[in-house]
Amino acid sequence: MSVHQYPQRQRPDDQPHQDPQYGAPQYGGPQYGAQPHGAQPHGAQSFEPVRQEAPRPGRSRRAVWIGAALAVVLLAGGGGFGAWKAGWFSGDGDPVSFGKTPPPAADSAAPGGGQSAKPSGDPDVQLPTGPKADFKQTGSLDDGTKIAKTRLTGAKSGFTGDVWVWAPKEYDDPKYAKSAFPVMIALPGGNGFPSNYWSDRSLGLQKAISDGVQAGTSLPFVLIMPVLNPDEKNYYDGSDIPGQPKMGTWIADDIPDFARANFRTYKSRDGWALMGSSSGAFVGLKQVLQHPDRFKAVIASGGEIVPDSPLWKGNTQLMDENNPRKLAQKLIDGKGPEVYVNFQLGTKEKDRARMEKFQAEFGKGPIKVTIRDIQNGEHNGWHYVRGMKEGSLEWISKAMKGPKPAEG
Repeated sequence: MSVHQYPQRQRPDDQPHQDPQYGAPQYGGPQYGAQPHGAQPHGAQSFEPVRQEAPRPGRSRRAVWIGAALAVVLLAGGGGFGAWKAGWFSGDGDPVSFGKTPPPAADSAAPGGGQSAKPSGDPDVQLPTGPKADFKQTGSLDDGTKIAKTRLTGAKSGFTGDVWVWAPKEYDDPKYAKSAFPVMIALPGGNGFPSNYWSDRSLGLQKAISDGVQAGTSLPFVLIMPVLNPDEKNYYDGSDIPGQPKMGTWIADDIPDFARANFRTYKSRDGWALMGSSSGAFVGLKQVLQHPDRFKAVIASGGEIVPDSPLWKGNTQLMDENNPRKLAQKLIDGKGPEVYVNFQLGTKEKDRARMEKFQAEFGKGPIKVTIRDIQNGEHNGWHYVRGMKEGSLEWISKAMKGPKPAEG
């Protein structure tokens, strides 16, 4: 049993909140890039999609895996047979590779077994550095894309854990073969171990991105979905707590290095974002504020704002170094770089005031903070994905750098 209890929390009011710039802009067609409502954040680029189809008292780190667990129950009943017929699980366990390797070029071999094509003229593009991971399929989407898993031992943290990945169909489109893609690291709530519930297609995160690409409201993010904690007993605040597995280094260093080894990525932070729910939202928020040179934006759903793992054992100094409030003030005092924070909260949840307070205190200077209400939303993954479809994916896509097709 976890040291945390996850009480259902209720939100005190029902009033929607939308940032005037990023609330719900309208796009005149399927091409992402036209920005008739509001300026695009600095550094963002356009993408033309393929025209195809308890914690401490007061904390709300509720186990969002409840949504995924319910999905599993449904699949185990009559829904499971229908899903099997639809091919959800067909091929599970089979090897999976991402990215079609172009014919080798004598002067462009990538080190470590990466792809051999020359990158585009954008110096920010980095081809896979290798070595390639051994991926096995854990699920598939109706568009043919695959969700896959591998076992990773972090070179810097020393921690060994499972990582799930998914790439949108645009990643294999020949016209983007020399382009990088933005990466979104998706973090689960609850114990975040031994699985990451965002890898379950029933929650709809992958489809939300694919649908958003077709609608022109989302970039085609590559999803990296690691375990959040090393066990089911404790919560580690996504930090390097003395004497414990280095889960901060796992998220901040090993996971991005893993993505670079296996996918075409951007060298700059413009291609790196996080999203998370509940306890994963805390870690995503903390990572963006702690490493603004590496990550540019975060969608934090039903999230928390201060560390509270009992494993700190009163080490106030180190806790402060992992406290988003302290990190935010440090970033403001240092005048940047700019980061983008989007809080999501269901209207049936509580403690919106905490997010409003953070926005009022730290949503200035280099820290851009928005709050998105999910009408009739509760503390679960399905509703947070709905919030992403209703506007948060569009919001974060404006802040990030998307792939560019080859000219001609």
